[in-house]
Amino acid sequence: MNSAKRYEIFACLKSANPHPTTELEYRSPFELLIAVILSAQATDKSVNLATRKLFPQANTPEKILALGEPGLTEFIKSIGLYKTKAKNILATCQLLIQQHHSEVPRTREQLEKLPGVGRKTANVILNTAFGEPTIAVDTHIFRIANRTGIAPGKNVLEVELKLLKVVPKEFRLDAHHWLILHGRYVCKARKPECAVCKINHLCEYKNKTI
Repeated sequence: MNSAKRYEIFACLKSANPHPTTELEYRSPFELLIAVILSAQATDKSVNLATRKLFPQANTPEKILALGEPGLTEFIKSIGLYKTKAKNILATCQLLIQQHHSEVPRTREQLEKLPGVGRKTANVILNTAFGEPTIAVDTHIFRIANRTGIAPGKNVLEVELKLLKVVPKEFRLDAHHWLILHGRYVCKARKPECAVCKINHLCEYKNKTI
């Protein structure tokens, strides 16, 4: 795919959704961090249902630690892998208090040292909470990057690095959100809705459903 076509794709996505953002509900970098940890292999909707009850009661590292594992589990037990996530969240809260004055760190290296935080989660925090032009590649973005031809790659890291290289600079900050929303609602895994796709005329997918 050439650069002119990529530019037009992101221009179309921007025109349709000028101010994209995460569907996770949060009011602080810490709340976003907890929500993203909970969202691994879970839907944003299920996370929001849990955090709407959790955050009014505990939205700081100290308050979540005070809940303890049984207390935290009560709020998040409807989410997949909740036992592991509870342990990771409590350990993360402990580290935030001990090493970061209860604040969410602003570097990838420090974020990835937190339990339950990998490269994808760190990218989401850096992008959404701190406004850095990172691109967190999840299953949706990996699929779209390969399916459309925007940034083909064999693994998520390869796709991430290629996207950072080929996405025009003016679109880089919001590219993550445009692509994930497009994958979630239009370019679906089993059957992409090509007939209503706003970038259908630019996409290089060979098996369009039209």
